[in-house]
Amino acid sequence: MANDKKKICVIFGGQSPEHEISLKSATSVIENLDKEKYEVITIGITKDGKWYLYTGPYDKIIGGKWEQESSNKPAVISPDSGDKAILILDGDKITKIHPDVVFPVLHGEFGEDGTIQGLLTLAGIKYVGMGILGSAGGMDKAFSKIAFKDAGIPQADWVLVRTENPLDSYIEEIEQKLGYPCFVKPCRTGSSVGVGKAHNREELISSLTEAAKFDRKILVEEFVDGHEVECAVLGNENPRATVVGEILPTVEFYDFDAKYNDNSTKLQIPADLPNEVSDKIREYAVKAFRALDGQGLSRVDFFVKYKDNQVVLNEINTMPGFTNISMYPKLWNATGISYKDLLDELINLGEKRVK
Repeated sequence: MANDKKKICVIFGGQSPEHEISLKSATSVIENLDKEKYEVITIGITKDGKWYLYTGPYDKIIGGKWEQESSNKPAVISPDSGDKAILILDGDKITKIHPDVVFPVLHGEFGEDGTIQGLLTLAGIKYVGMGILGSAGGMDKAFSKIAFKDAGIPQADWVLVRTENPLDSYIEEIEQKLGYPCFVKPCRTGSSVGVGKAHNREELISSLTEAAKFDRKILVEEFVDGHEVECAVLGNENPRATVVGEILPTVEFYDFDAKYNDNSTKLQIPADLPNEVSDKIREYAVKAFRALDGQGLSRVDFFVKYKDNQVVLNEINTMPGFTNISMYPKLWNATGISYKDLLDELINLGEKRVK
């Protein structure tokens, strides 16, 4: 019976540069949720921050056409933690939805950075994924570097650039400390948005200028010549890690297009690495997850140096992609958990989450 089903509210879209990726991820999540178990409620957030209850066809989400539906109704989360409700506004009428769990399939700013997690926590609504601290810390690459260093996890060396200072004032430090090539990343974006690889001073200045469009803090990292591998983590108090997968891009580095638009990029699961190296990656993945007070899920990315198989942490993603080509569900599938069962477990972990 419908009344026996858990109410799962999937929130998609958002105001970050990763808006379109969220639409792809959310569509995949919605399609794979077991409709025999769950009543699926969908809330879309436009790029300018308007929230709507969306009741139209799911296939309109991925291309953004959902916003044109005349049946959309404004939605807000009630700040009353005793109510645990999402309010749907229909003229003078207010309808309340009481979800059992919210699945915020949002990437980047205002979705993966602790903001919506804080809003849901204030409202007393359970949700899938990292809490406020873990989400905020994982989103800020400079902050997470400090946490991972304290946890004793090897990382690439880095320089933090702040845009309130002239960008060219960091050039000498970067060249002396890191050399070329080096990677330039906005501190708080994902999906490789705004990321550049600099082979010389001219490219470094260009990459810093581009990254500054997305964040006031920029992380510049040394180049690590090695395999690019990823490991998925799942759990609350007792997290576990998957087999290790390797990215085999046909471009110079695994940028936004390679992740979402280039079908030539290959994924090798499991990665062709010695067992002791894969075991070390899984150990570090769980350690990184715990360093950020992890709950729910994360995908942790590493390099394995070609010359000596040394494992180097790259970054953590606290709400990784869930598209049909995304590594997170693929890694769990290779570890023995199907996409549908993975969603079941994430929802269960969300219900059991602690503050």
